[in-house]
Amino acid sequence: MKPKSRPRIALHVEASRAYGRELLRGVALFARTQVDWSLLHQEMTLDSKIPDWIATSRISGVIARVDVHSIDSLRKLNVPIIDVRCNRKFDGVPQVETDNKKVAELAFEHLWDRGFRRFAFCGYRFASYSEARLRYFRELVAKSGCPLTIYESKGKPTSSLTMLEEAGMIDFEPMSKWLAELERPTGLFVCNDIRGQQVLNACRTMEIAVPDDLGIIGVDDDDAICLLCDPTLSSVRPDAVRVGYRAGEIMHQMLSGLMPEKDIEFIPPTSVSERFSTRVIAVDDVELARVCRFVRQHACDGINVGDVAEFTTLSRRQLERRCQEELGQTPHQLITATQIARVKQLLSETKMTLEQITRRAGYSHKERLSAVFKRETGQTPGEYRSQNAKPASP
Repeated sequence: MKPKSRPRIALHVEASRAYGRELLRGVALFARTQVDWSLLHQEMTLDSKIPDWIATSRISGVIARVDVHSIDSLRKLNVPIIDVRCNRKFDGVPQVETDNKKVAELAFEHLWDRGFRRFAFCGYRFASYSEARLRYFRELVAKSGCPLTIYESKGKPTSSLTMLEEAGMIDFEPMSKWLAELERPTGLFVCNDIRGQQVLNACRTMEIAVPDDLGIIGVDDDDAICLLCDPTLSSVRPDAVRVGYRAGEIMHQMLSGLMPEKDIEFIPPTSVSERFSTRVIAVDDVELARVCRFVRQHACDGINVGDVAEFTTLSRRQLERRCQEELGQTPHQLITATQIARVKQLLSETKMTLEQITRRAGYSHKERLSAVFKRETGQTPGEYRSQNAKPASP
């Protein structure tokens, strides 16, 4: 009996971005656990041309980041195509996309919860994902009754996404002028992490305080970008693995001769990864904002309320009252919260011992740190680490 040939699925998806790599993981997970496919992939960037080998490899189907420069070559293969880029709609090509409405909701809620009541958006004109995120974000801000300021880099409808994003580097001066004119404090939603890095570079050049003056959140949760930013960039994390997995399910369905019921399916994002670009409590009180910045910068140096009172122009009584009125916590609670946030970061992102973390968090004894951590979080440091540990840096 002649063995049945395995379907050969070409993956025209970039591995140069975190989103693309997660897409590939999702497809691979489906292929390993649900079907018997041979997956073909070549290292590429987002706007790479269709490689010649796809036309000569007896391909059964293609999961691709489809755009106008690639659709004609893919159609010539006469096989099922799944689009996981969703920049434009192509007849007969099902799409699986991150739900940009949910992305905007997570970004807005994150900024709102940190006290921002003025908002801004920075994106790329004619980039479909940027325009979608702006549309939904604008609706949310309008419902809140708060002001919104918008900046988009210029571009052309026919430009590739790479060209549109590169425009964000070229228009550094006009973008910087726009940033300088924003009222403080403002919560700024950037269309993706690449844009966030461009904005943070401009803020650093102009000495705009982030997150005190501008709290900035991006999209994609790309560690290679977010951790290079200074300060590190908070970001909405899409569920790209699920997008890839769902694309695999639809491909399997199409290989059986069935078309999906929906032209496009939306996969919601998972969460917000908070980093230092939004780790702030936004307040209009200028002196209290100075106090918050001082605490954030020095809480892990072992300061106490007396040090804060000595720093501020407020009397100790005024300091206590304003903190309670504006922040809902005492100066001591503000210091503790900052220290605990640092401990959480070190527990989840490093393999440092509790003794090492104790010194980094401004405590003298690990027993005292453990007691405070348990009181504030309901968990011991060990319990928190076991539930939240991420791959540590070498």
